[in-house]
Amino acid sequence: MLKRIFEIGFALFALLVASPVLIPVLILVWLQDFHSPFYIAPRVGKGCCPFQMLKIRSMVVNADKSGVDSTSSSDRRITPVGKFIRAYKLDEVAQLWSVLLGYMSLVGPRPNVPREVDLYTEVEKRLLSVNPGITDFASIVFADEGEILRESKDPDLDYHQLIRPWKSRLGLFYIDRSGFFLDLQLIAFTVVAIFSRQRALEKVQKLLVKLGADQELCQVAARRAQLIPHAPPGATHIVMTRT
Repeated sequence: MLKRIFEIGFALFALLVASPVLIPVLILVWLQDFHSPFYIAPRVGKGCCPFQMLKIRSMVVNADKSGVDSTSSSDRRITPVGKFIRAYKLDEVAQLWSVLLGYMSLVGPRPNVPREVDLYTEVEKRLLSVNPGITDFASIVFADEGEILRESKDPDLDYHQLIRPWKSRLGLFYIDRSGFFLDLQLIAFTVVAIFSRQRALEKVQKLLVKLGADQELCQVAARRAQLIPHAPPGATHIVMTRT
């Protein structure tokens, strides 16, 4: 109950504080092509229940119909205004509305599209045992996801090989140790990441060590070494196809 009360209060306050920036951005998005500045993103939530996640649109209209779910920073579907929106994570702010409606939490594993959830291993399906969140360990560690996939010829496949394995492990780690105080820490680290990603990564790594994460997960979270293909949790082989 305390967590829910805090989330509602935080979401209302954050939307109010962000409104002087959000309103001009929404107008700019609309002016660039005269289409809705919002994007309704189908996602899978707790208990495998689908919901509609609200985002500020950073891509061209009908970009989701291309069949590509992972987005590199060089993706041509991103609009000029969208690059600014993504750089400052403004597209994520609208997700506070989903928090108010109860479909999402402030902290939790990031929600995925249905066709990505269909690829979950039995172990990864436990990510659906809690409400998805706006931020978590993985959101900070892989805040540069677009840059990781920048030169990729197949962003979706590279996502499944390089990012998904660790994103899922971090999400499962959070579920096993979730608590109100941990949520407050991750929210604080997310704010720190806006100003200094390196400092935020250092804090995340120290927290993972303190909470008993294995050495491999801590090393990946530090993001000092190049990511290499790895099997997702519950699988014995590296993903070689998107289907």
